[in-house]
Amino acid sequence: MKLLKKDLKEALRLISDDFELLLPGEGSGVSRFALWDGGDIDLSYGNTQLPPKDILFPHTEKMYSFKCATDVEVTEEAEAKSRIVFGIRPCDMRAIECMDKVFLEKGFTDSFYSRKREHTLFIAMGCTNPCRTCFCDSMGLTPGDAPAADILLVESDDSFEVKAQTQRGKEIAECFGRLLTDGKVQVSKVSCALKTKMSDDLPEKLSGMFEHPIWDEVGRACIGCATCTYVCPTCYCFDISLDNHGSEGVSFRCWDSCMFSDYTRMAGGHNPRPTKKERVRNRYMHKLSYFNERYGSALCVGCGRCVEKCPANLDITEFIDKVAEVRL
Repeated sequence: MKLLKKDLKEALRLISDDFELLLPGEGSGVSRFALWDGGDIDLSYGNTQLPPKDILFPHTEKMYSFKCATDVEVTEEAEAKSRIVFGIRPCDMRAIECMDKVFLEKGFTDSFYSRKREHTLFIAMGCTNPCRTCFCDSMGLTPGDAPAADILLVESDDSFEVKAQTQRGKEIAECFGRLLTDGKVQVSKVSCALKTKMSDDLPEKLSGMFEHPIWDEVGRACIGCATCTYVCPTCYCFDISLDNHGSEGVSFRCWDSCMFSDYTRMAGGHNPRPTKKERVRNRYMHKLSYFNERYGSALCVGCGRCVEKCPANLDITEFIDKVAEVRL
């Protein structure tokens, strides 16, 4: 089925009564996913500067409230709004799949993430013009495809092909009703300009390079700002804190970063990752090797945000290429 671009706003209005709609837009000087106010829709975004992971894994999230009087009363925060994320790109949709593995699989379910995930639908847009720092096809993705999305929109000059890929997606597509017409969109195969030598054997190769001199090289370049982890769509480190006010308080979690020295500092002062070298090594090993060992895929989705935003010009694609050339 096809949806003309001129009818897109009307299509979104048809579902806005039942769902909060989050679209790419500008806010506080950065591009990110935000609540749609019913205004014009900007389709020019590639990847937003901030990834959509905070929709399911907020930057700061209240977990419990408690009262300590005669008895202790603990209440779990359980709010979950029905939402549709419109315009998510294939790399960010793959990132959501990675987050699902972490928070929903291996015998443990994070209830805070699970509730949001259950009430959130994703309408993805295939990429027709990847950003200059995108390299998702080197990481096993297809720029024009997002199989995990509820609906995939394939873009042409004047319309979208609407592909409902889940039952929930079919129900949303049916809401568009008369705005949909029969037909398909013909598009050319899209390829990312940035390439890297990621291979199936690289995760295992990295596991044998824990003490390799390459880590000294990347450690010297890093300035420890953690920008890479905050713009990354798959970083999920967090800290849990308490905010007490007399006999009442709340427990909340907020994003943290393995690139900070405090993240692994123990109560007695010992730190198993004392320098930037160990912290960069952990980040790259997690993205390219550790996650693959546990879940069977890379944790890097090739979105290119860290490549674009690193103030020290550390480039994970250059690192992958250097590892590919190493002879053990």
